[in-house]
Amino acid sequence: MLIRHLLPALRRRLAQQPAAVLLGPRQVGKTTLARALAAEYPDAVVLDLERESDRARLANPEAFFGRHRERLVVLDEVQAMPELFAALRPEIDADRRPGRFLLLGSASGRLLRQSSESLAGRVAYLELAPLLIDEVGAAAAEASRLWLRGGFPPSFTAADDAASFSWRGDFIQTFLARELPQFGVTIPAETLRRFWRMCAHLHGQLFNASQLGTALGGLAHTTVGRYLDLFVDALMLRRLEPHFVNVGKRLVKSPKVYVRDSGVLHALLNIATLDDLSAHPVVGQSWEGFVIEQIIGTAPPLAEFSFYRTAAGAEMDLVVTVGGRSVGYEIKLSNAPRPGKGFWHACEDLGVERAYVVAPVAEPYPLADNVEVVSPLALAAMAAGTRT
Repeated sequence: MLIRHLLPALRRRLAQQPAAVLLGPRQVGKTTLARALAAEYPDAVVLDLERESDRARLANPEAFFGRHRERLVVLDEVQAMPELFAALRPEIDADRRPGRFLLLGSASGRLLRQSSESLAGRVAYLELAPLLIDEVGAAAAEASRLWLRGGFPPSFTAADDAASFSWRGDFIQTFLARELPQFGVTIPAETLRRFWRMCAHLHGQLFNASQLGTALGGLAHTTVGRYLDLFVDALMLRRLEPHFVNVGKRLVKSPKVYVRDSGVLHALLNIATLDDLSAHPVVGQSWEGFVIEQIIGTAPPLAEFSFYRTAAGAEMDLVVTVGGRSVGYEIKLSNAPRPGKGFWHACEDLGVERAYVVAPVAEPYPLADNVEVVSPLALAAMAAGTRT
């Protein structure tokens, strides 16, 4: 069984708050994690709100919640019944005992807006990302499989690469044809597929809405921006904003966009095997996005993420800022990485406390007093002791 490192954090949040919201895309493992936690609570009630029988039990939510006030109530796919948020607020206020409700949702932006309107100050939010290296076993072979297949458990644990690739193709089709319409999206699935594939080809590059709109047949940049918001809200794309610091230099102001799951990226680009990946022009950007998700997935709470680039060429792939302190990451697909002048200029501009060059190396080694070359496996071990 895969052990998700978010489980201890979820336990703590429920020990502190009457309710917690667990966000994550469908099939990422939210239900499995919630059921593992519910097993620790005597007589927990677990409802799947996409099942008609479970929805019927909530025909009178006030009465249902009142009857089960002493039990943990897990509401899976809660965005399917947004009217429940209005009923949850008075129920939580009537009994603010910790550990009363665990809400699972598949669309972050919409769900956050719905819950924040009714449950401000009453819930804790956590996001379950696709599988991370230290959740599948910190070994080079497992890391390579995770990079190729991505972190959705059914894809990672498939019998072989062909079965994994087939699952991801079905996942993409279902997401476009079924999931998005359930969120009220009326844009044709084929239009969104083209947009998503174009983002895959531009993975890790600066996002230019006007150019992308032209490629999509003359769409306005505002329309393209809405498409991006949609996929970011659905946790399928990551919009990484530039890091702004007063260094008296011209800074890049456009965001970068990444397909969050490397396996989904590869399926969109028809990359089925590691041999296919190694020969594909996107291989370096794919590695960069994969490592960025590993870093973000193991970062401490309240961390802020950005990238740094100036017109003069100073560049840092990822800047993680916590409590005013910044750590920089440069990502290289090389077993003998040599960061360029832009990296060293970025370290100086940003005044980073530490910087890492992340590459598929066997052992870590220093490049300077506060700069070290490490593998993603080492990053996972480092992060294991910092989670709260």
